[in-house]
Amino acid sequence: MRAEQEFIDGLYSRVDALRGDAETSVADALGQGDKPMQARLERDILVAERSGLLAALNAVDGSLCFGRIDLAAGDSHHIGRIGLRRDDAERTPVLIDWRADVARPFYLATGHTPMGLRRRRHITTDGRRVTALHDEFLDVGDRERTGHEDPAGDAVLLAALDSARTGRMSDIVQTIQAAQDEIIRAPHRGVLVVEGGPGTGKTAVALHRAAFLLYEHRELLARRAVLIVGPNPAFLGYIGEVLPALGETGVLLATVGELFPGVRATATDTRAAAAVKGRAAMADVLADVVRDWQSLPDPVVTIEHDREILMLDDGLVKVARERTRAAGLPHNTAREHFEGHILNTLTDLYAERVGTDPYDGSSMLDASDVTQIRDELAENPEVWSAIDQLWPRLSPQRLVADFLADPGGYLSDEDADAVRRPVTRAWTVSDVPLLDEAAELLGDDDRSARARAELERETQVAYAQGVLDVSYASRTYEFDDKDDEDSEVLSAHDIIDAERFAERQEEDDHRSAAERAAADRTWAFGHIIVDEAQELSPMAWRMLMRRSPTRSMTLVGDPAQTAEAAGVGSWQDILQPYVEDRWEHTRLGVNYRTPAEIMDLAAAVVRAEQPDFEPPRSVRSTGVRPWIRATDDLPAAVAGAVAELTPAEGRLAVVAPRHLHRRLAARLDGVTADGEPDLTRTVVLLDPRQSKGLEFDSVLVVEPGLYGTSDLYVALTRATQRLGVLHTGRLPKALADLG
Repeated sequence: MRAEQEFIDGLYSRVDALRGDAETSVADALGQGDKPMQARLERDILVAERSGLLAALNAVDGSLCFGRIDLAAGDSHHIGRIGLRRDDAERTPVLIDWRADVARPFYLATGHTPMGLRRRRHITTDGRRVTALHDEFLDVGDRERTGHEDPAGDAVLLAALDSARTGRMSDIVQTIQAAQDEIIRAPHRGVLVVEGGPGTGKTAVALHRAAFLLYEHRELLARRAVLIVGPNPAFLGYIGEVLPALGETGVLLATVGELFPGVRATATDTRAAAAVKGRAAMADVLADVVRDWQSLPDPVVTIEHDREILMLDDGLVKVARERTRAAGLPHNTAREHFEGHILNTLTDLYAERVGTDPYDGSSMLDASDVTQIRDELAENPEVWSAIDQLWPRLSPQRLVADFLADPGGYLSDEDADAVRRPVTRAWTVSDVPLLDEAAELLGDDDRSARARAELERETQVAYAQGVLDVSYASRTYEFDDKDDEDSEVLSAHDIIDAERFAERQEEDDHRSAAERAAADRTWAFGHIIVDEAQELSPMAWRMLMRRSPTRSMTLVGDPAQTAEAAGVGSWQDILQPYVEDRWEHTRLGVNYRTPAEIMDLAAAVVRAEQPDFEPPRSVRSTGVRPWIRATDDLPAAVAGAVAELTPAEGRLAVVAPRHLHRRLAARLDGVTADGEPDLTRTVVLLDPRQSKGLEFDSVLVVEPGLYGTSDLYVALTRATQRLGVLHTGRLPKALADLG
């Protein structure tokens, strides 16, 4: 162990030196230049800290090195979360990044296929101190012994599985299994579906795949970014530390409800409303809604111009509308064409009215006269009022809100009643794909965007002029008492004007690719990972596919856990409209989280409806059977069960229907019923949907008879150690039989 401690000490001495060099260069840079230059340097340094080695070192500090491989040929390599090299001419590796090809035997070598290894060593550390070594000898002829032998080779894995939960997912980089490694390193092309039951590590595999792709395709993905879509904000908080711990920070994590810039979904739909809004047919419904905004006069629109009354009737406007639609442009983009057709129509009407010879009917106007008439009509407010009435500029928010307030005529009476809601109501997750579809149908309002850009530019120029004026004033004060010769030193004011200075600030967009992507609805991501993918609606898939034109995606989920009313569930149904059969499917069949005793109970619930259901195989048994109890006083029983199940270290989840949360929280110290749950607290209260993808040391499931089969299966499989069930009403048959 002493030799490994010496290596770790030397490794961190180098890390400290690298960090010190970086911090010194930052301090030196900030101490130079005038104030505007200092501001730019600060931004440049912020980018470097986000994307460079310093950020990676800070993210993985404390557990940098976790393994070593000794080759039969005599060489050895230490494996870690990031790679480090010496400063010598050969740039000799000191620590091998776990994603490098040379590190693969650490995960794949076996006694049957040693892959050139003599020994594999797992190094356990507490901060910078080595606490344990576990050696696996892969060369059966090797007689050397270290005193740290792990004959089964699973001590580190079992220790990780039995460790107390923290409320945050940990990376599995030390314990990646061979089947998981194959998925993580799968070739970067097309759509890869990773299916797996509870506890199979599919989420962790997807996150490590993101880290691997960022390593393998750094230039592309650093420019285009990786999007990870999760089922809810609590889940994103739960997984949020995994990639930084692997040295990767350039990833955007979001829920479906966060993928439309400027909109945050805070309201909740009924199950019926979510099902209706999620149907693929809603794309055609919204297209019809847009077309209906392109209206015809009823019966005419009158415009007064220069004491003449011009009338746009149904026939004239219909011609303009059909010609505009023929261009095939989105609504807002096409409006400029419609404006042109209407102005031309009005010009012809007016020219005919005032410029026709009364004797022979010939025109008395030349081309310049007609142009002048058109220009004058273009300045008439009544013309623009008419155009706004016939072809209004629309925002996605206005279109969808107005439609949901009055969906009659587009949906059946039953569906219309399900989705109808006041215009002022907050957005729901199911609304966001509708907003995105509306944005596609409407297109950008270029004129408004140009006006905003011009206003922003004027603001930037004014600010730049202020900075230059301050700089000039400060230099004038500085040289007041100096010779004229010294005062001829050029200042920023002498060599750059405000407009050029403002342009230079615009050119330097120091936001990361992930930050820019979050603000841009049309951003095309380099790769997209979707967790709980079976839950997304067809409309949500339309939205995601727009963000992945190359169809480079990893989809993670389990059809057996589909609970959302609009969830597609079937991989074929999800992908066929977009990639037909050009996708790959793989399945993880080993349950690392859930003990066999708990998994047997959960599987029985599903088998009550699907007799041939086969759950993933649990790798461990704790000897602790789950219990099921009836009670007449639910809040008191929950409080007692929480006291019984709460681990000395770790986390407990109480999973209960949402309508019971306030009653239960009132009896539980430090537990709240509203807002997003804080998963780092010892006891947390969740509903079944919120528990998706999470894990806890102990779980208490309340009133299982009120759950659907999928929700109950999810709730029962969140525990790594102990499970209890409390009920006042009827139990599902499978639980009643076992209880």
